[in-house]
Amino acid sequence: MTNPTSTTTAPAPLAGRREWFATGVLMLPLLLVSMDVSVLYFAIPDISADLEPSGTQQLWIFDMYAFVLAGLLMTMGSLGDHIGRRRLLLFGAAAFGAASLMAAYANSAETLIAARALLGIGGATLMPSTMALIRTMFTDEAQRAKAIGLWSGVMTAGIALGSVMSGFLVQHFWWGSVFLVNLPAMVLLLILGPILLPESRNPAPGGFDLLSVPLSMAAVLPVIYGLKEIPSEGWNVRYVISVTVGLLFAALFVHRQRTVASPMISPTLFRGRGFAPAVTLNLLSMFAMMGSAYFTTQYLQSVLGKSSMEAALWGLLPSTLVGIAAPVAAQLVQRGVNRAHVVAGGFVVAACGYGMLTVAGTDSLWLVLGGAAVIAAGIVVVMSQMMDLALGTVPVEKAGTASSVLETGTEFGGALGMAALGSIGTAVYGHGIPASAPGPAHETLGGALAVAAQMPDRAGEALATAAREAFTNGMQAAAIAATVLLLGAAVLASVTLRRVRVRKTEAMACECESEKAVV
Repeated sequence: MTNPTSTTTAPAPLAGRREWFATGVLMLPLLLVSMDVSVLYFAIPDISADLEPSGTQQLWIFDMYAFVLAGLLMTMGSLGDHIGRRRLLLFGAAAFGAASLMAAYANSAETLIAARALLGIGGATLMPSTMALIRTMFTDEAQRAKAIGLWSGVMTAGIALGSVMSGFLVQHFWWGSVFLVNLPAMVLLLILGPILLPESRNPAPGGFDLLSVPLSMAAVLPVIYGLKEIPSEGWNVRYVISVTVGLLFAALFVHRQRTVASPMISPTLFRGRGFAPAVTLNLLSMFAMMGSAYFTTQYLQSVLGKSSMEAALWGLLPSTLVGIAAPVAAQLVQRGVNRAHVVAGGFVVAACGYGMLTVAGTDSLWLVLGGAAVIAAGIVVVMSQMMDLALGTVPVEKAGTASSVLETGTEFGGALGMAALGSIGTAVYGHGIPASAPGPAHETLGGALAVAAQMPDRAGEALATAAREAFTNGMQAAAIAATVLLLGAAVLASVTLRRVRVRKTEAMACECESEKAVV
């Protein structure tokens, strides 16, 4: 076996204070975009009392943001490569700020749903643009790895902080304040962005394929919707059909990208060494991360009986290792440790975290939190390295598109993790509930606890105990499945990344191939 050919090239210029200040500015919108995934956690009771939404409207208030964000990521990543990532970022910041103001003062459920959709559009412009601009500003591999590690940590922390911030603001102000908190950061970005951030775009982007926009949304949205609903509703025919329809549109989308003259997602991206493995392994890492969050949140609230705010605060503890994991992984790679070994090690660490969950009981607070922390640390190692690899192996003019593909894979992985592991847990839970229990008790732990509260003391206590034990058994079964999956992912990483090196010669070769395709 021979290593990839290397040629002598001038060292990449180092980024200075300007670039690092610019990165700090970029982290603000990224933090808020990730927080908006969970920011309604405590606000929804007040919203329901004020706006009186129907059950369907309440679901859309929750889900509209994530659906629009996932559906438009690829479109916005490609658009940024065409018109400029900074321009798209600033447009997205203005849209996000305006939508936040609209949401804060919404006087009807319909207005709030529309505002959440606009927030999703803004979020879809911000996430790939921030990552693509990091690729532009940091050409040195070591500095880029540090910046991407920071990006990964901020995004992960934002999801955890969203619910806590929501609880604090709702307790001291009114529900609209959870949206107004976005405004100062967006104003700061609009002021400092034009000064600190460089403009970058694909110099020869070709035409923008408008037909790929609805095709990409038709591929992403039905799959995400079906996968999100399966954990709570089961394998309902409606959701299976939704996923199937999405996959059919995905096949049509891929066919168009392979045949159209100017595709939204160029197939040449996947010919670069390491990009396809990076997308796949990143998807698997988010599968594990969201599966863990699905069980941990319910365990803290329904098994241990903690309030929503208490559960959110306890849930912050596993995030403490996130800030350490990504920089350590970057240092190991820079000191010569093969990236394949680092990534495989991250998967093994996450598998050990799930292994801790396999022995958790109904009163294992610290064991569950410790397991979640170990999972998070291992997954962030993988995610930061895969983002660095994906961006380092594509030409800079394709950075926006590459970022959007990576982020879309992240959305798929998270939804798939909740669906698959949630379904395993639900199946085991259902078998653990006494056959004589009322119907709602067989569906969810929350349903069982609600039924138990209405039963006589001894009978209610017995049902609640059985339900908590059944849920914990379901979590253990899902943890076993996740452990096996993660160990398999470690083997996959060892094989697919063994000879991958991010080098300037490789990126240049990919650029040449991309330019030939444009011509």
